[in-house]
This record gives sequence, C-alpha cells and structure tokens, in this order.
Amino acid sequence: MKLLVTGAAGFIGSAHVRALLADGGPEAPHVTVLDKLTYAGCRDNLPAGHPRLEFVHGDICDAALVDKLMADTDQVVHFAAESHVDRSIDSAADFVRTNVLGTQTLLDAALRHGVGPFVHVSTDEVYGSIDTGSWPEEHPLSPNSPYSASKASSDLLALAYHRTHGLDVRVTRCSNNYGPRQFPEKVIPLFITNLLDGLTVPLYGEGLNVRDWLHVEDHVHGIELVRTKGRPGEVYNIGGGTELSNRDLTALLLKACGADWDRVEHVPDRKGHDLRYSVDWSKARTELGYRPRHDFTAGLAETVDWYRENRSWWQPLKQRERV
Repeated sequence: MKLLVTGAAGFIGSAHVRALLADGGPEAPHVTVLDKLTYAGCRDNLPAGHPRLEFVHGDICDAALVDKLMADTDQVVHFAAESHVDRSIDSAADFVRTNVLGTQTLLDAALRHGVGPFVHVSTDEVYGSIDTGSWPEEHPLSPNSPYSASKASSDLLALAYHRTHGLDVRVTRCSNNYGPRQFPEKVIPLFITNLLDGLTVPLYGEGLNVRDWLHVEDHVHGIELVRTKGRPGEVYNIGGGTELSNRDLTALLLKACGADWDRVEHVPDRKGHDLRYSVDWSKARTELGYRPRHDFTAGLAETVDWYRENRSWWQPLKQRERV
C-alpha cells in the first residue's frame, strides 16, 4: 500500500511517518512525503535512506506535481499547513493559500485518481472558545483567528468533497500537541529553550487561557485509528485529557528547567485569543478504541530532557529566526 503524507517534515507529520516506518509488518505502507520545507520543516526529522520512504520537495499548491504523486497513491494523510496563530494575525495570505487552496488541490487530485481514505488533519481551534464543557464533533465552527478560519475552511471543503463526490474523507481535530522536535515558536518548546538559555519567557495576559495537552505520539496513534478504522465523511476529535491554564503550564516548565518566576515576562494578550479549548473525544474512544497513552507529567519531563540533550537540533532554528 502506498501512502502520501503531506507536510511530514514538520513536528506532527514526521512523528507519524516515523511511526509508520517503525512498523515492519506485512501491512506496513510505502510512504511518500511531500513537503515544501518552509521554516518549520526539517528534513532531518525523517530517517534518511529508509527503503519504504521517498521524500519529494514540493508545494501542495503545485497541481501538476500533486497530480503526478496522487496517480501512484492509495491513501493520503494531509498534515501540510501554516499553523502559527501569531503569524496568521500578522499576515493571513500564506495561511489561505496553503491551508485552503493547497487542500483543494490535493482533494481534486485524489478525486481524479480514486484515492482514499483521505485523512485531513485539523485542529480544535476551528470551534472557537468554550467556557465550560467540551465540544462534540457536531458543534458549529466558530474560528477567531485567520489561522483557525483557514483550517475551518479546509475542513468544510474536505467534507464537501465527501458529500458531493463520495470521496472517502475523514477529518481529525486535535488538541494542543507537545513532544520532541516541535519547532520552538510554540509555547512548550519556546519556554523550554528560552529557559535553558537563561532567557525570559512571555506569558500572555494573566495566563488564564486553558488548553488540553496531547502528546504527539498519542495524536499519531489516533490518526492511525481514524485512517484504518474510521468511517468516511466523519469527524473525530483527538484529545489528551490534561487541561491546564497557561499559568499552571508555566509553573511546571519553570520547575522542570530549574527556574523561578522572575524569568516570566507578562505581555499583552494577543488579538482574538481564545480563552479555553476542550474537545469531547468520546466518539474516537467508543468507535475506534482511542485512549491517550502518555501521562502528561512524565511526557513533559521527557520533552524537557529531549530539548536539553538536543541543542544541536533547536539552536540553529532559533538563530535562523532571529536573523
């Protein structure tokens, strides 16, 4: 079986590919990675020379390239996206181009070549903010940032291809991911690397925004369950089961890095900052047997250790961002 994975040089996509390649069973797929290698993509996140891996440097908006790859593909897992909220606030154009038009390009090619399942990986941010309780998959979408609006648009487009054309599309919406190899603009790796370098860390407002934390390997496990056992045309929430305010998360990271609160700089809250995200993942649990496998305390400690031991991976990325 031939699997096309887009955006797989990034944090979550590369974790997914590494898991697929670690499986040496008879059903293990050949994996073609299509990645543009933007600032958040790193070719070294993928094992070089693996016999079941082919890497293609390219853009999901390149219709001719996508069509060529899709003609030799059985299934798709689509990670490729611009994904940083702050960057989308400063400039939304790249987010619309990649997240909406790129997804459309992939869907058109998948439809032409009869490819499926097509797993479209999305985010809990498409739901907006929730004061209490958790969103089920049927909750109306109410995105508040250009990033989340572009992802909501791509979700609806993907589901429309199922309803209009019968394409086997399956959508996943995950909570906040953490783990090794996450680009150091996201809150956990940003705070860890800043603290390891003796720098301050920025805490938005009073730090009361709440997020549910999901280890990247649990997310990958959930995606694989959706790919192999999910139903066409369905949406599946994938959560981690650990809700923390940003202030509580900061306290844990300070302790793990041996730092005090004098290293925290309170900064003005960003525009359109959702107060709380929480997904109801009972559907994935009931239908697919999904359960998070990582304890958050242990997973966070292991993540801190990974960044402490792998400066050669993240220091060049941070230096490049400062240029």
